[in-house]
Amino acid sequence: MSQPDDSGQDQWVDDHAGPVVRPYAMTRGRTRPSRGRFDLISLVLATQRTPPSDAGLGPEHVAILDRCHEPLSVAEVAAYLDLPLGTVRVLLGDLLEHTLVQVQEPRPASTPTDDSVFEAVINGLRAL
Repeated sequence: MSQPDDSGQDQWVDDHAGPVVRPYAMTRGRTRPSRGRFDLISLVLATQRTPPSDAGLGPEHVAILDRCHEPLSVAEVAAYLDLPLGTVRVLLGDLLEHTLVQVQEPRPASTPTDDSVFEAVINGLRAL
């Protein structure tokens, strides 16, 4: 909810949490990660617990590193931090660019290109 502050300007405030930082402010207006694809089930693992001080990363980046000392999916990271998925993907891109995380993308499902496999299964079932 928006409330005017002492200077008469609107300030975003949550009644329970206090001032609210909008997701686009966390990502500096970016909507796509600088690196990586980050599927929902991609696994993220921190390579370091704390980023270098000159990396220019925010508290959300540090929170991701704290959570990912064991592999977590991108969806789990977003849920734990209570952030939108798009925001988490941008933050993960920053961390990947600084080599602070490793990401394991899911393997594409292999699909048979030939119907002969299905025919062999059906024929085998009929033979039973």
